Amino acid sequence: MTFPARLDEGYRAFLGDRFVRERARFERVAARQRPEVMVIGCCDSRVSPEVIFDAHPGEIFVARNVANLVPPYETAGLYHGASAAVEFAVRGLQVKHIVVLGHARCGGIQAFARGATPLASGDFIGNWLSLIAPAAERVAPGIEGRERLHRLELATVELSLSNLMTFPWVRALVEQGGLKLHGAHFGVGDGVLLVRDTASGEFRRLVG
Repeated sequence: MTFPARLDEGYRAFLGDRFVRERARFERVAARQRPEVMVIGCCDSRVSPEVIFDAHPGEIFVARNVANLVPPYETAGLYHGASAAVEFAVRGLQVKHIVVLGHARCGGIQAFARGATPLASGDFIGNWLSLIAPAAERVAPGIEGRERLHRLELATVELSLSNLMTFPWVRALVEQGGLKLHGAHFGVGDGVLLVRDTASGEFRRLVG
């Protein structure tokens, strides 16, 4: 058996410690999950929503993809993993909050900004990252380097929030007050969480 050693070790540690401490919780959520929050994050290995928000099993419904993108609502294509996750969370689980979580030093954002190969010419990534184009248009010209990437990371979060509102059942619930949308950005190196103010659109540090 060639199961990755790190996962083997991690599971054994989990089974002997956390699972023992939280067994009652696991038994409860095994019957039914009812999270109030959905987090749409990046699949970057450094940005785990469950770790960042110190979440217990069953508390957060997480969907992750390259660059934490939500595509606009459309039904013409065949494969809609991100859209299906949103539909299940909103219509199936009836979550009360959706958080789009961007992060610093996002490889997908960097690949789009630099037209990096081989990612930009891959079978899937280049097409997926083309969704970022409207966000790039929101970043003021003349800003370059790390600051441009940071602003593009924030603009991509805002784009995903805007795209969520193109889903008719999301918009209806938001307008009725039954669903709230939030934007956030996590600093991988410094742990700083920026949260988007819904009134001003500004991203502000949550703590400190």
